Amino acid sequence: MTAASERDYGSDDDCEWARPPGGGWISDDLDELPNLPRRTELLYASLVFASAQTVYHSLTVGLLERALAEQAPHVFDVYRCFSLTLDRRNRLEPDVLVARARADLAPKGTRLLSDDVCLVAEDSAERDRDAEPRKYAAAGIVHLWRVGEEDALPVVHTCALDPATRTCAPTGISHNRLKPTVPFPVDIDLSTLEPRR
Repeated sequence: MTAASERDYGSDDDCEWARPPGGGWISDDLDELPNLPRRTELLYASLVFASAQTVYHSLTVGLLERALAEQAPHVFDVYRCFSLTLDRRNRLEPDVLVARARADLAPKGTRLLSDDVCLVAEDSAERDRDAEPRKYAAAGIVHLWRVGEEDALPVVHTCALDPATRTCAPTGISHNRLKPTVPFPVDIDLSTLEPRR
């Protein structure tokens, strides 16, 4: 029995998650708490709720997801907005991530573990530029793409884990075309992003 299943969450009609236990929530709680808003994350043992997404954000994430899914070797799976357990007190939901094929998804099929993930791509919201890269690096995620916007097109800042400092070290900035060679060769034409009306 997990720590999460030993906790009393109240009835399905309660918003029990509104009152955190002493020490805060743990990653397993996200699978057990009733009535959580969709796309709830855990950051520093606190629940974080996703805000509404823009059309630009949705199209950019879709572009990256499709390109990675088409070009990734069969030893990898690509996920969009899927839960990733970094440690007991941090469970995030990256925009796109690449993991080892047939990775452990937990008994309920709700999350990946950081040991199975080689790439995370995140829209460059303020939280994504600060807390999340540090968390991904501390968890050993080797590759991070921070996606920004310039002239209504994506700009991708690539980073890699520096094993000596356990931090994300910048490796490049891509405008118009993204062609990294790690974790596998990818060629993404960023200029093809066109908002649909």
